[in-house]
Amino acid sequence: MADTNDGKRVGIVLVSHSKEVADSVARLAAGLAGVPDALVTGAGGLPDGSLGTSEELIVEAAHRMDEGAGVALLVDLGSAVLTVKTLLAEDDELPELSRLVDAPLVEGAVAAVVTAAGGGDLAAVASAAEEAYTYRKL
Repeated sequence: MADTNDGKRVGIVLVSHSKEVADSVARLAAGLAGVPDALVTGAGGLPDGSLGTSEELIVEAAHRMDEGAGVALLVDLGSAVLTVKTLLAEDDELPELSRLVDAPLVEGAVAAVVTAAGGGDLAAVASAAEEAYTYRKL
């Protein structure tokens, strides 16, 4: 795993239509990884707490998680994907090294947190999360 971050960690933002889902998966990933101070947070729902996807919450979470080594954004589905893609295309809202990661939300979050905590760079964190698609349960 590459560590070219000068001690800075990759931040992870979990985007879901539900605040409860995003926040719970963030806590689960940090807990299972054994990294209570992991740079992972949820950006779920709308500012009023209802279901939806909020550019404002995603941007705020990404900047809060940014230490300068990059921010991996994992999303659940539909408009969460489209919202993050739109933010990335605008090229001025998210931190410079932000990347949408094609990974399952729960398994990908755990793999991303473990890799980021170990000093992995953004490419390594994204790769670990993407590999979660191959995890077999049988």
